[in-house]
Amino acid sequence: MILDDSHERVYSSSQGVEQVILGLYIIRGDNVAIIGEIDDDADSSIDFNTVKAEPLNSVVH
Repeated sequence: MILDDSHERVYSSSQGVEQVILGLYIIRGDNVAIIGEIDDDADSSIDFNTVKAEPLNSVVH
């Protein structure tokens, strides 16, 4: 799978959401668990400076 203009959202329980720009990403198909589509209108209406959440744990194989 090839993703263009991709970014990662890093969540924090004390700060807002940090968006890290990744750019072009190539992912092996056997590493894909789920694919979804984002509603751009709903996504752009969220103020990520006010969103607080516990960070996700690392995936361990």
